[in-house]
Amino acid sequence: MSEVIQQQGNPQTPGSWPGGDGGGGDWPRYPRLYEAIPASGPTLGGNTVLLTGSGLLGTSQVTFGGVPATIVAQDPYGGSVTVLAPAHAAGTVQVIATTPRGNSNAVSYTYTVTPPTGPTVTALVPSSGPTTGGTAFAIIGTNLTGGTVTFNGVAALGVSINAMGTVLTGTTPPGPAGNVPVVVTTPAGSTTVAGGFTYLAPPPVVTLLSPSSGSTAGGTAFVVTGSNLSGASVTFNGVAATGVSVNASGTALVGFTPAGPLGNVPVVVTTPGGSTAVVGGFTYLAPPPVVTLLSPSSGSTAGGTAFVVTGSNLSGASVTFNGVAATGVSVNASGTALVGFTPAGPLGNVPVVVTTPGGSTVVAGGYTYV
Repeated sequence: MSEVIQQQGNPQTPGSWPGGDGGGGDWPRYPRLYEAIPASGPTLGGNTVLLTGSGLLGTSQVTFGGVPATIVAQDPYGGSVTVLAPAHAAGTVQVIATTPRGNSNAVSYTYTVTPPTGPTVTALVPSSGPTTGGTAFAIIGTNLTGGTVTFNGVAALGVSINAMGTVLTGTTPPGPAGNVPVVVTTPAGSTTVAGGFTYLAPPPVVTLLSPSSGSTAGGTAFVVTGSNLSGASVTFNGVAATGVSVNASGTALVGFTPAGPLGNVPVVVTTPGGSTAVVGGFTYLAPPPVVTLLSPSSGSTAGGTAFVVTGSNLSGASVTFNGVAATGVSVNASGTALVGFTPAGPLGNVPVVVTTPGGSTVVAGGYTYV
C-alpha cells in the first residue's frame, strides 16, 4: 500500500494515468493531444483549428511543424485549445502543445494548396468616357491582385492594384462610340464587368460659321469649321439645313440654309457626342429687290407721271428718281409690283433706285425726263 501511495504522489512515475500521461488522482498532469479538428487547412493559414486532449490547461504555445500558432481560446478544464493555424508549406506537419508541464505528444495536420479565387467586381467608376480614351477609372472588387483589364479587347493603360487586391486603377484606351465589354483577368481567372463601359463621342466644337448672314429665303451656302463634326446635323432657328456633308477628318461641314425669319437666329450643330450652339448665330436678311421692268421709262420734267415697277422682293420698298423720292408708292402683297408717281426732275436720263430692307437695286436704263 505504501508503494502505491508513493507512486501516486510522485508526478514522475509513469503509467499512473491511462495512456502514460503520468500524475495521480483523476486529473491528468501532463499534456496530451488527441486530434486536430479540422486535420487539414490552406497553406495561407489563418483558419481556426480545435486541438482536443487532456492536461492542456495553461498551454503557452502550439506549433505547426515548428511554426507558432495564435492561441485564441483554452478550455478551463484543460480539455482543448483553439488556435489560428500559421502559414506553412504544403504537406503534413506535427502539431505540439507546450504547457508548464512540458510538451505534448504530436498529432498530424496537413497543409493543402487552395486554388486561388478568381476576381470579382462590384463597381466600375466612371462607367462612360470619350472615344479618345484617357479616362481615369477605378474597379472595386476582390481578388484583383495581378489583374489586367481590357475595354472592347484593348488593354487599359497604367494599371495598378492596391496591396489588398480590392481596388484596380488605370486609364481607358481609345474605343468606338457605344457600350463595350470590360474584362478583368487575373492568374485565377477572368470576369466580365456588369454594364461594361460606354464610349461617348466628344461634343462638336465650332470655331467659325461663314457667312454669318443670308437671305430669309434660305439657300445660302455656308461652311462650319471646327472639330468632332463627324455625323453632324445643323439647325437654323430649329429648322434643319439641307445638303449637309462633313469631311473625313470631321473638321469642316457644308450645307445650305433653310428659309427663316428676318433677324438673328440660333444655329445648333448636333453630333452623336452632343450639341453646341454657334456663337453669334445667323442673321437672316430680307432678299434684295429685283426689278425686271419700269413702265413707262420716261415722263414730264414736271413729275406726277404714274409708273409701275415689276419684279420680286419689293415688299417695303421706296423709289428715288435722281435721288428724289417718288410719291404715292405702294406694293402688292406678293412683293412683285410697285406703283407710284414720279417727282419733278431735270431734263434727260436719271438713275432710278429701288430700296427695301434687303438692300437696293438700280433700275436698268433709268428714267428719262422729257
